[in-house]
Amino acid sequence: QNRPLIETRLLEHAVILFRGFQVADIAEFNRCVDAISGGALEYLFRASPRTQITGQFKIYSSTDYPAPEKIFPHNEHSYSPVFPRHLYFYCDTPSTTGGETPFGDTRQILARIDPAVREQFQRKRIQYVRNYGDGMGLPWQTVFQSEDRADVEAYCTKIGIQAEWKSGNRLRTRQNGPAIVRHPLTGERIWFNHGTFFNALTLPDSIRDNLLREFGPQDLPQNTFFGDGSPIPDDVIRHLQGIYREVMVEFAWEKGDVVLLDNILSVHARNEFTGYRKILTAMAIAQKSADL
Repeated sequence: QNRPLIETRLLEHAVILFRGFQVADIAEFNRCVDAISGGALEYLFRASPRTQITGQFKIYSSTDYPAPEKIFPHNEHSYSPVFPRHLYFYCDTPSTTGGETPFGDTRQILARIDPAVREQFQRKRIQYVRNYGDGMGLPWQTVFQSEDRADVEAYCTKIGIQAEWKSGNRLRTRQNGPAIVRHPLTGERIWFNHGTFFNALTLPDSIRDNLLREFGPQDLPQNTFFGDGSPIPDDVIRHLQGIYREVMVEFAWEKGDVVLLDNILSVHARNEFTGYRKILTAMAIAQKSADL
């Protein structure tokens, strides 16, 4: 009954925290997704390790990264030709310390980017290069949820990804995408991409140095370039990293919290934590980037 009000508030604020609504378990969280967004989506073309909590619902763990690691701000699946417009988080168990999920408004990000950098990305777009099966990152069988190379090729062709099979049953994918899109409901120009998150410079220094010693820039588990294949200068990536960090806000999770994001209007991250933490996530409303 309150969908119009929720959608209006979401477009205004980019993120809504529902607190004190007695969402007691996964089933009730799934009902929230159904009621507001019409049901959850399956997690396809994966970039991070997640566990489906139960076969009954399309509810997943938030990214299964080690507790001492931070996760840099990003829009969910903004590298993909098809992504969720709504993203949900549910706090089943808050961590002992830390573990916040910071959020940031992409409208603020775009406004702070140097105009010359904006123009360059608008003109050249972004190229995403991912490698699977090289001993780092996710295997292609996990990313595409299939053991069949023909299935992977068909999926890639359908959504505009170039697939290249390498020796040893390894895979490289390459695709170009926009850096700036228009929101389908408001028409606003929005900074929406994985150009910073997937770039090698966003990795911790020690990990990046080790990977670059073993792999070239085109053979890293993931990396980004301008759409013409040229490197994105380090000073540009550092400029963007600083802006992402400037706009983030955070709060401590409480058990039963549900957060709804407009995934185009907001980025999210994760702080390091101690103790057991169980934050679940769901995605909803499939959106094609080509339509923006």
